[in-house]
Amino acid sequence: MQRIHFTAADLARTRMQSTLGPVAEGVFALGALTRSRSADLAGWRSEVTGRLRESCSLRRPLGPLLQSLQAPDDLLFLLDSSPDADASALAALSLTRTEAVRLAVDVWRAGVAPLWDVVQQRLDTECDAHGRIAMTGGVERLLSTLHPRIVWRPPVLEIHDRLNRDVYLEGRGLLLVPSVFLTGAAGRVIGTERDSGQAALVVGMPPDVSSLFSLASHDDEEAGGEQALSALVGQTRAAALRQLTDTCTTSQLASRLGISPGTASQHASVLRESGLITTRRVRNCALHTVTALGMALLDGRLRNRPAPARTAVGAQPPEVRPYGPLPVP
Repeated sequence: MQRIHFTAADLARTRMQSTLGPVAEGVFALGALTRSRSADLAGWRSEVTGRLRESCSLRRPLGPLLQSLQAPDDLLFLLDSSPDADASALAALSLTRTEAVRLAVDVWRAGVAPLWDVVQQRLDTECDAHGRIAMTGGVERLLSTLHPRIVWRPPVLEIHDRLNRDVYLEGRGLLLVPSVFLTGAAGRVIGTERDSGQAALVVGMPPDVSSLFSLASHDDEEAGGEQALSALVGQTRAAALRQLTDTCTTSQLASRLGISPGTASQHASVLRESGLITTRRVRNCALHTVTALGMALLDGRLRNRPAPARTAVGAQPPEVRPYGPLPVP
């Protein structure tokens, strides 16, 4: 397993960030492209591979290169400036560091950039949810609720997977980053993230994120604006959906809309049952957040899809966090 060793200073300096940037997202997307066996990603993998064949900047056959990417962290060293970062994959792949970065950027352009608006909304929502846990339960509660295979045993955070590594933070703190591309993985540790100088833990997200992986063009998808949205869900619920792009409680929603808490709760229930928002409990409050499907509807990006999926932080039954019920403090 991977183990991250904390001091009291490290707990105080732990923070969250929604992304490490295009190169990092390209590295993680490359892993999903070459190693994921999820049927939900089959269409995405096929389309990205086709785009790469047309646009890859490397002057070498793409197929053999992708097939040779076998280890889970072949290119993770691109993000890690620590002395023990494993760069042996460069020799195995016959790539220079510059070529490896270009490959990651090519994957970003082909497979991430076309859907980045929806992906970033999901990442921001995930950070918002975890941030509220930290505010109400502290950093140790946050570390205890990251993933079923990430276990907080003070003062060590254990990431249960087949990798074996110890990282000592030594007062630098930890940067927590969610990723939709770590399919099937609990998390990946970066000893020293290049931009921040901190250690980073990239955390895998729930399986429902696979519903985000659609590369269909958004150019010809114009919804009918505010009138179409209101006709679809009702004028008050359309207003509620817009307000919930900024996560809030039922009472806060009622105040924003000028309606009673009971009425606000009823509207939230309808939106939740439609997969447009998710709700989770933090102590005695119900926190509501728009899902990626809800954002697509608001932004006029709703398309005909096989079945609408609830794609934000609570993509399971209402009042349930992605990895189980939130413990009551």
